[in-house]
Parts: sequence; structure tokens; C-alpha cells
Amino acid sequence: PGAAGRPRREEWLLAARLVQPEEKDRIGQFVFARDAKAALAGRLLIRKLIAEKLCIPWNEINLQRTSKGKPFLANNVFSIYSNYNFNVSHQGDYAVLAAEPELQVGIDIMKTNLPGSSSIPNFFRIMKRQFTETEWGIINSMGNEWMQLDMFYRHWALKESFLKAIGVGIGFNLQRIEFNVSPLQLEIGKVYKETKMLLDGDKEEEWTFE
Repeated sequence: PGAAGRPRREEWLLAARLVQPEEKDRIGQFVFARDAKAALAGRLLIRKLIAEKLCIPWNEINLQRTSKGKPFLANNVFSIYSNYNFNVSHQGDYAVLAAEPELQVGIDIMKTNLPGSSSIPNFFRIMKRQFTETEWGIINSMGNEWMQLDMFYRHWALKESFLKAIGVGIGFNLQRIEFNVSPLQLEIGKVYKETKMLLDGDKEEEWTFE
């Protein structure tokens, strides 16, 4: 018997039939079953959002991707939500959805894991070019290596969420983006909006990061 609340195999097979063939092919490229299931959950979240907010039947939803890989709704939508934006992220046991009826939106989740067989200092050296000197100063100011790694992933998720919102690929120079994270210590259950972003040295006031 499976654990309480865990979908059975036949339920996963049913869920797989609810997405488009190209989505199923993309999901099938994941090496690990957990990642494939999380990706499938993300696609189902998008479809549930569209069905409920835009009143499009599941079997008529047509999801496509931009040339950079960002999913979008290809249906002609005649409603006040004709430019509904959505984005998903998944890692491990979690799949999350962010949606906005008018504005660009992106989301990214990261689990604070040790970087494989590498030590944290070696991992930081490898990733040095991904952050600005100011960002590294904040990361390295944390009290111990685990807190530094946590702050590293916080910065990484912020950058990924912005890139996903604007729909650009992996060739974007991450040092063009600089985050001033605030507050440094987060409390579970609270939503913060104080973090600010600089793009090419200029503060971007129109973006909100939660």
C-alpha cells in the first residue's frame, strides 16, 4: 500500500493522459521519476489555472513554448484576462505555480543541498562568475557555511525567477543582475517584498520580488 495522500500508479498514468503529447515527451526526458512526476504536476497546475480562470475546457487548452522555452497559452482568449501570465518551478517533492492576470511573472524554488561531492568553498569558486562582488559579499557574510549556501540559493532563485519572467535563455549574463536582498533573515510564514534588483547598474522599480 502507498503512503497516505501519495498518488497510485494508475493515477499518474491518468494524469499523463491529460497533457499534450509534446508535454509528455518533454516530461519523459527526465532521468529520475521524482523529477518527471514533479514536472507533470507543474503542467497540471497550469491547466487547472487556465480551466478555472479562463473557463477553457481541459481538452481544448493549447500550450506552446516560446523559442526560449517559456510556456504560454496559444488559445485565442476573449476575456479581461487575455494576457494571463503563468510560470512553474519544481524540485524534489514540490511543484509550485505563480500566475498574474496582466504582468510578467516568474518563479523558482531551490532546496538547500550540499553541492554533490564538492565542498561549499569549491562550489562557490566554480560559481563565482554568476554573482556580483556585492552579492558575494552578502553570501560570504553569513555566519556559517550552511547559511552561506542558503543565501547562495536564495540569490540564485531570485535570478532564475527574473529570467523566467522575461523569457530569456541560459545565455544571459547573470552578473548584469544584482539583488539587494532584504531582510537577510526570513521568517517562515511571512511574505516579504523589500528585495530590490539592479539591471546593468540601474535600480528596477517596476519589479516586485517576494
